[in-house]
Amino acid sequence: MRPRSLDDFAGQTHILGPGQLLRRAIESDRIQSLIFYGPPGTGKTSLAQIIARQTTSKFERLSGVESNVADMRRVLAAAANRLANTGQPTILFIDEIHRFNKAQQDILLPDVESGTVRLIGATTHNPFFFVNSPLVSHSQILELRPLTEEELYKLLQRALADAERGLGHLRIQVEEAALKHLAKIADGDARKALNALEIAALTTAPDDDGTIHITLAVAEASIQRKAIVYDGDEDAHYDTISAFIKSMRGSDPDATLYWLAKMIEAGEDPRFITRRIVICAAEDVGLADPMALVLANAAHQAAEFIGWPEARIPIAEAALYIATAHKSNSSIIAIDAALDDVRSGRTLPVPEHLRDAHYPGAKRLGHGQGYQYSHDHAEHFVPQDYLGAEKHYYQPTAQGEEDTIKERVGKWRAQLAKAKLDKK
Repeated sequence: MRPRSLDDFAGQTHILGPGQLLRRAIESDRIQSLIFYGPPGTGKTSLAQIIARQTTSKFERLSGVESNVADMRRVLAAAANRLANTGQPTILFIDEIHRFNKAQQDILLPDVESGTVRLIGATTHNPFFFVNSPLVSHSQILELRPLTEEELYKLLQRALADAERGLGHLRIQVEEAALKHLAKIADGDARKALNALEIAALTTAPDDDGTIHITLAVAEASIQRKAIVYDGDEDAHYDTISAFIKSMRGSDPDATLYWLAKMIEAGEDPRFITRRIVICAAEDVGLADPMALVLANAAHQAAEFIGWPEARIPIAEAALYIATAHKSNSSIIAIDAALDDVRSGRTLPVPEHLRDAHYPGAKRLGHGQGYQYSHDHAEHFVPQDYLGAEKHYYQPTAQGEEDTIKERVGKWRAQLAKAKLDKK
């Protein structure tokens, strides 16, 4: 059921819809170097095959899994000879291009730069991480998206009706609920949806009149449980944890739980999740609700102690606490402002009255003289200079518990300013 033309192609209307750049380039045979990037079953190879049918260029194909350096050099040499002798350009399609190592990808670069070949790469991995920068800079990156349920539903209907390449030669009756289930559970993967339909049709015994009935139960058995698209060291891993953190920061408990559930189901290391929860508690909740950090640390220790599946409970509790807590990022702003001063400005000396005075000779140096012990004063506070410069890194917000801190800090700063003024 691979599409033979752009009109047969399902999905990717953002790049192949009427008037879109890639469609115009294919129809006019003006393809430049491209890299198709997207999850499995979205049409990367099919799109390359459509280009192969419509181009007047010589179409060569290599595989990042099967091809070696000798194969690459042979194809590139033939492309150079062809261009020199006949003027015919070459389009080189490399499936799974991320499987080539850096040295192998470097072999392509001179011929891509010179125009000897126009490259079309297909990859499920982010090309900005897995393809050499020079190749990326010479190529247009096109991201293919998972198909929608509606697009998959229409694709399944087409497969049932097509007698030549699909299942139209069989007498099949399919419940609408069964087709919708396949379209949903395939998770945007056309190959997975079509494979499941084929399994359902070929493993279900026909009734007395030769009709194959595909019910919802048959469909459920044919596709089984969907696999979570989640590679532990690749895009989905980092994209999902990013969505999880941003959902907690954005105070959306439902989104927080969804991304957490995806990571749990994919078998993510609970410590990886809880470390991010601890960071989020300090960075995004901070002093607006100090209990967030306490609960996050407790969840981290509990998860390490008990492991999956029970760890989901304290982790969910901590994540929900952070998602629903008052938010303040004053802590990270304050420490980063201080770090910026230390790194870029002149280092401030420790004021004489704050220096260590517990060793012989300190008094002769004047260290510690004039220091006032806070607990000897009313409210355990005395206005004295602790920095030797006028710096206000910490700017408390009025969020949650920090509102009380803001009032307290404001009062102390006012007393210190008055004390400095009185000394003048």
